[in-house]
Amino acid sequence: MKIGFCGTMSVGKTTLVNALKELPEFKDYTFRTERSKYLMELGIPLNTDSTSKGQAVFLAERASELMHENIITDRTIIDVMAFAKASQSMNYYDAEKFCEFARTMLHEYDYLFYVSPEGVEMEDNGVRETDLKYRETINFIIKYQLDSNKHRIKNLIRIKGNTEERIAQVKSALSL
Repeated sequence: MKIGFCGTMSVGKTTLVNALKELPEFKDYTFRTERSKYLMELGIPLNTDSTSKGQAVFLAERASELMHENIITDRTIIDVMAFAKASQSMNYYDAEKFCEFARTMLHEYDYLFYVSPEGVEMEDNGVRETDLKYRETINFIIKYQLDSNKHRIKNLIRIKGNTEERIAQVKSALSL
């Protein structure tokens, strides 16, 4: 199965994926987590400064993840689409064309889990944007992209709570 977790920054997606990695139910999965620091060190603009080229790199990473049979990832094509839409460097037309192409791969996820920011404080990891208004903007765009692309998504599950509660919700959705 191809399982992706989407959501705005600093909601615990990486923490959740790392916790799932420790469970025996997921021993046969490949796990992919955030590489933002590595990409930033390569000179790829992140967050509000993201460019078409930068978003193309992020989309390529997500597409390469979809080439695996059993994968769990803490970023999805939906996230890439949201950051493209919120980019100050990409014009509306370019962002829309980029998202139109990205949408063609959404059906490949067997499960997309939206991780709610409800009750989760923003943390500064030295890489991500820490502006709360920007965080809310990305969350709004992600929810909009999920709702407007429902027909392309096989299974969309919305989860919230602490890590243990989220794990229980994931296992329940996957019937584990």
